[in-house]
Order: sequence, then structure tokens, then C-alpha cells
Amino acid sequence: MFNPEIESMDRSALADLQLERLKATVKRCEEMVPFYRAKLREAGVSWKDMNSIADVARLPFTSKEDLRENYPFGLFTVPTRDIVRIHASSGTTGTPTVVGYTDRDIEVWSELVARALVSAMADSSDIVQVAYGYGLFTGGLGLHYGVEKLGATAIPISGGNTKRQIRMMVDLGTTVLCCTPSYALFMAEAAEEMEVDFKQLKLKSGVFGAEPWSDRMRDRIEHILNLSAFDIYGLSEVMGPGVSIECEHKEGLHIFEDAFLPEIIDPSTMEPLPVGEQGELVFTTINKEGMPLIRYRTRDVTSLIDEICPCGRTHVRMRRVRGRSDDMLIIRGVNVFPSQIETVLMQIEGISPHYQIIVERMAGLDMLEVQVEVSEEMFSDRIRGLEEWQEVIQAEIESYLGIGVLVNLMEPRSIARSEGKAVRVIDNREI
Repeated sequence: MFNPEIESMDRSALADLQLERLKATVKRCEEMVPFYRAKLREAGVSWKDMNSIADVARLPFTSKEDLRENYPFGLFTVPTRDIVRIHASSGTTGTPTVVGYTDRDIEVWSELVARALVSAMADSSDIVQVAYGYGLFTGGLGLHYGVEKLGATAIPISGGNTKRQIRMMVDLGTTVLCCTPSYALFMAEAAEEMEVDFKQLKLKSGVFGAEPWSDRMRDRIEHILNLSAFDIYGLSEVMGPGVSIECEHKEGLHIFEDAFLPEIIDPSTMEPLPVGEQGELVFTTINKEGMPLIRYRTRDVTSLIDEICPCGRTHVRMRRVRGRSDDMLIIRGVNVFPSQIETVLMQIEGISPHYQIIVERMAGLDMLEVQVEVSEEMFSDRIRGLEEWQEVIQAEIESYLGIGVLVNLMEPRSIARSEGKAVRVIDNREI
């Protein structure tokens, strides 16, 4: 549901709405959460000092470590009896981060996801296959509730059981697919084995997120799956999917600024950066009841676009996430994002979209290895010339990154597939 009253709102009127909600959010945190009360007092600022949106820069940051230190319910602004849903991270790298939602939060979230789906060409007549994981991960249930809010038909198939996914697309006439981009490509492989032609299906659009992916990867997905691919952004700490999404022009992701106040900061100095400069994305939730967050550091690297989109929406857009500030690889003093390597690989004919980056430290020197699969056709056609071809690809990556790398061409289907987020980087320096 495109909401012209909100999404095409005059910037001045939107700023008034944001300020009203910002003050209410900071007041709520200050009064109800001891952690924020102490942080605000330490920073010498109060909700009463919020006189313009620019004053958000006076507020303290919140980090994932803060969520873990206040585990499980320390950042809730309501008693647990008013929490109707809890989502959490896996906690594989430490204490999980727990997020609580009130009934009103679920309603707001559902509406935001419905608005996001409309941006991706969906309407009430669509059949939407939700192949994100259901459970503590926000992806599956977040999209599911948005589909129902839109009035479309939801297929809550979750991730996995890939051949059944394909069969459901064929039998039920799926028109919109929601999953990670890497899983979409995995589905394409399964469909080929089943002799299912995506050009014969009813798919028209795909809502892909939960992992960074390049424009070249988008081109590959659109070509193979015969649909229009849209990037959706979200994170469980802030809400889940539906924080921002591309429209049909695909010139950045529209941030729903009536619910999320975005900033870009320099992750080294923590200072705000001007619009257009690349840095770390920070969000303050301004329409959340159960667990609002003040200046939450997402660690995602991007920049903002403050221009009215040709679609008519006036909200600020974010460029597609380039990577994470905490996942960025520093190889011999050079900053490297996996998406940069993907951009190079996807331009080379005969290369599969499945790759992995291995980082080792040998004799005190960091070494970067890129393992990438060759397509079935190219592997059989060029088996004798793989070494020469490997050197060409290696030269392309080295030219783009400005550092030496090792490229290993792998047999088709030799790199492990994921039914969720793809594991792109294995950093053995930390072991």
C-alpha cells in the first residue's frame, strides 16, 4: 500500500513529524530504561533538548554490545506482559540480542512491510512465496505479516526443501519470491535439475535481502529467474525487514523515515558525515513502543541520497549496502569488501555466482584467496585452458583491488550452498 500522505510528504512536514516522534522516543527511553537514563545523563542531554532533527547528533550511540550487556529485557520500555513477540539473533558469536514487540509494534511493522512490498510491484492479487527462515530470525514472519497486511496470499514455506519450493512455484503460481539472493541462485540450480524453466512460471518480482549483493548479482538473478529483483533492507535490532526497499527505478532504497531516523557516521571518529559521503549507517527508531533504540550503530557501510525519487517518494534513500564496517577485510593495508570481488566476478563470462573468499596469514603476511566456481558449460569446454583463464581472472581482481590475490577455479557445485545467508568469507587469521 503506497501511502502518499506519508511517503510523498513535504520534507518540512516530515521533519516536524520526525521531531515530534523523536522527542517522544527519547522521553520514553529516559523515563523507562535505566541504561538510557544513565547514558543521557552522562552525555548531558535530555529529551527536552530535542529542538530539531539535527539535535539527534547530541544523543549517545547504542551498539550491539549494549544489547548483549542488557540481555534479555534490560532495554524494554514496557513490562514483559505487554510484549507479544520476541525475536533474537542466533548468539553464535556470544550472548544473543533479544528484541521485543508490543501489539502496536507488530501492527506498525506489518504496515511498513506491506508498503515495502508495494514498492516491489506487489499488490493484493499476488501470491507471495516467503522462503526466508521462520522462527527467531525476523525475515520469515516479518515478510509474512506484511503480505497478509497487503491482502495478498502468503505461502509460508520458509527456507530449505528446495525442490519442494520449485514445485510450489509451479503448482501454486507464485508471483513474488522472498528470500536471500544466494538462495535464489541455489533455487535456480535446483530448477535446472528438475527441468523447470523459470520463463514458464508466473514470477514477476523478487524481494531479496539479508546479505550484501552487487548489481552484477542482480543482473544474474533477473536473467536466470526471469523476474525483477528488489533489494530490501532491515535488521532485527531496529525492526526486521522493511526498514528500506528499492522502488521500480532502483536508484537507492527508500528509508521509511516516518519510523526510522537515519544518519551516516565516520566509524573511526563517530562524527556525522554529510549526505552523499560513505560511512556507517545509524538508525534511531521513532515509531517503536516495546524496545526503541537511540542512534543504533548498524555497522553497515553505505551513503544517503537526499533527492526526490522519480517515483514521487520524498523520503531519503540509502545506497545498497557495500559491506559491514566490522566485516571489512584489511589486506596489507587495503580495505576490501566481498562485494567488490563479486562485482568483478559477475562481469566474467562463464563464472558461476558461487564464490568464497579465504584469508590466511603466512609468514606474517596476509594472503587473499578467491575460490570461484566455473559454469558447467565453460568447465567442460575449457578444461585444458583453466590455468590461463585463472590468471586472467586473477589479473582482473588485482587491478580492481590494487593488491595481489590468488584465484582458484573450482568445479561446478563444489562450493557449499546455503539455504539462508551465504558464507562468503572465511578468515583464518582469527583462528
